[in-house]
Amino acid sequence: QVQLVESGGGSVQAGGSLRLSCAASGYTVSSACMAWFRQALGKEREGVAGIMSGGEGPYVAGSVKGRFTISQVAAKNTVYLQMNSLEPEDTALYYCAAAGSLLNVRGRRTLCSRLNPSEFGYWGQGTQVTVSS
Repeated sequence: QVQLVESGGGSVQAGGSLRLSCAASGYTVSSACMAWFRQALGKEREGVAGIMSGGEGPYVAGSVKGRFTISQVAAKNTVYLQMNSLEPEDTALYYCAAAGSLLNVRGRRTLCSRLNPSEFGYWGQGTQVTVSS
């Protein structure tokens, strides 16, 4: 049974930082595309960042590029999202997701670069990030 468990969300002031963690069980993060998505109230879910085995990629959305960093520690089967210079617009429920373990490298690369939520089959429960001005 695959489980993705996020942690690290919270409330911060604009300009602050948070680090989200996603611990996977029943799934090897280094064999797939691991990604972070977010969904703000009343908006569609959007891709934030994705990463493949060995840290290939990473793929980062333009809205967070230069501020957010995705990484993974294979030995811990965990993926992280370091968020710096947070803005009120970053307020959302953040989800960890996984997909692509059955694809070849090229397919995983395409999947990971697209960050289309409909293509990800495994999801965590989400962790709330609230940024106040």
